[in-house]
Amino acid sequence: MDEFEEIYTRNLKSVYRFLLKLSGSPDLAEELTQETFCLAFEHLDQFRGTCKISVWLCQIAKHSYYAWCQKNKALAPEESLEGYMSRDNVEAAVVDADQRRRIHEILHGLAEPYKEVFTLRVMGELSCRDISRLFGKSESWVRVTCYRAKRMIQERLGGDGDDEL
Repeated sequence: MDEFEEIYTRNLKSVYRFLLKLSGSPDLAEELTQETFCLAFEHLDQFRGTCKISVWLCQIAKHSYYAWCQKNKALAPEESLEGYMSRDNVEAAVVDADQRRRIHEILHGLAEPYKEVFTLRVMGELSCRDISRLFGKSESWVRVTCYRAKRMIQERLGGDGDDEL
């Protein structure tokens, strides 16, 4: 129990910040942070030690966020429509939504660490420094890994321009 309290204390802020950047909602980030640590406590025996505990916790947090999004997807169309209605070009909004969906599908097909690094950097908006600390690697490794993930996604989208992502 003391071991888990130490894990909680050391990683609480980073998990919360990750979820806050992912969700954009302080309340949701707080709720999912608590859920993340509850799940981690329940499944601590499944932690294999192949990565840092902080990376494992962020993976649990990411899955908790995606599960929340799936359960609450009825809220998403309304929010999305508000953003699209304010745009001048509704067609561009539909193309953007389709492009995001395709990128999301491709991203889930990428191998690790590309998928995780790209998700943390682009969707989680974490800095290269934060990600390097999570993985125990250099910031250069993070930049190269993210760049390679971006190129893989672009190739699978069928384009090679840097402005697609």
